[in-house]
Amino acid sequence: MTDTAAAAAAPIIGEDANWQRLHPATLALAVVKLGPRSLNFLPAVAALGFTGNWVYIVPAILAFLLFSLVAAWFHWLRFRFLVGDDEIVIESGVFSRQHRTIPFDRIQDVSIEQGLVSRALGIAKVGFETGAGGKENDADLDAIALDSAQALRTTIRAHRSDEVAVVVTADAPEAAPVHEDRLLFAMTPRQLLIAGLFNFSLAALAVVGAAMQFFDNLLPFKFNAFNPMDWVDLAEDYGLDQWLLAHRWVAGIGAALSLLLIGFASGIATMFFANWNFRLTREPRALRRTRGLTTRTDVAVPVKRVQAAILVTGWFRQRFGWHELRLQSLASDGEKERDHQVVPFAQLDRIDPVLAEVAIVRPDGAAAWQQSHRIIAIGPIIGALCAAVGGGVALYLGNAVGWLGLIAAPLIAMLAFWAARFHRWTDLGEQVAIRRGWWKPKLTLLPHASVQSVDLKSDFILRPLGLATLVFGVPGGSSLASHEIPAIPIATARDLRDRILTARARV
Repeated sequence: MTDTAAAAAAPIIGEDANWQRLHPATLALAVVKLGPRSLNFLPAVAALGFTGNWVYIVPAILAFLLFSLVAAWFHWLRFRFLVGDDEIVIESGVFSRQHRTIPFDRIQDVSIEQGLVSRALGIAKVGFETGAGGKENDADLDAIALDSAQALRTTIRAHRSDEVAVVVTADAPEAAPVHEDRLLFAMTPRQLLIAGLFNFSLAALAVVGAAMQFFDNLLPFKFNAFNPMDWVDLAEDYGLDQWLLAHRWVAGIGAALSLLLIGFASGIATMFFANWNFRLTREPRALRRTRGLTTRTDVAVPVKRVQAAILVTGWFRQRFGWHELRLQSLASDGEKERDHQVVPFAQLDRIDPVLAEVAIVRPDGAAAWQQSHRIIAIGPIIGALCAAVGGGVALYLGNAVGWLGLIAAPLIAMLAFWAARFHRWTDLGEQVAIRRGWWKPKLTLLPHASVQSVDLKSDFILRPLGLATLVFGVPGGSSLASHEIPAIPIATARDLRDRILTARARV
């Protein structure tokens, strides 16, 4: 039943019902949100300045603030919700009213999110995921008291748990009850520090470098930590410039250390802000994840909606056995990603218990891995050939930069041919495992029952070699969860496709 149909079937709720409003601190949050929104007002302020009407700028800003606060107050005044025995009703809208009824049994998850300001005010944002497809089909309460948010989540969980208990009693009376809130994984500050050191960020270097260029004329000093000559200028203030010029390698080391310091510091900061007090617990129906330093999030991954598991690592961290576990699910992970990061950084012996909760296993050392044909390197090799041709043309025209293309082309070709050996796969009976990548290795564990479709593709390059590519259609997930097995014998591809579709038909 859709939300609209449910609303039509529901009885008319009178004014004497126990309606609730959002927390009054919603107005305080509206003031905080005025900062980003005021950027849209800057062109108007700039236009007043360019036309010489400086006297109107302050009144215009005050009018903008007053209008925004009045609009936020009207929105708060006209928003109300009602928590019934088996449904939640939300009415909103200042001029056009919207009445929405969401039955508890339609709610797949209740997430609680607290930003820095919300935590100081003791309020939280509650989101309801209905699984109807698309973020527009979900609902949320922007700001209610934290204890009320937790009580609401407990009420909905209890309603769903009662339904589960009825099903279990009818179909499997001998089954043991599932214990709530069983801790599966947690991260201490020491673990976050280690994870941050392995989370070296090259993107942060680009951001810092761009900031230095942008603010170069605004800073009272001229110093670029990435430039060895600026280290010489700094040493001049202490009478060490001549010595440093005689030992230029010291300035080079200083610049390199600056790069490393910024990269490691950004990695540590990112890990601490995102995963502070990370906890993953097992509930009767879901895995619940809480984390965050400034913004505290509380989301759940319904176990039955998990489609695949994805293990990600790096070429360096793999040497130490560190991995990250993501679960591809039909349930969204907020607004930013579709794959749920349930273990940010851990050894495999700590990841295996989490995989067991979603009935997925890793292949053991005895697994028979099969390798894709190295023809998959043909794309990068063609690109390397184009680079060589471009470099030759540049040299012919008298541009010495062409040597870069000639030098890089064979390196790219050899690297692509070598990287092709990391494309492997194995069938474990009830699931297929796919490995790929050497710089950032990824292992996808895909249960046969999760596959909605299997496409067998062969083109003018693969067909003469008797090869084909299998592409698996799996619901949910992001671009990280694009699953395929490239360039395998066509007979093997057909056999694997038939077995997966047969397993799907049995579900």
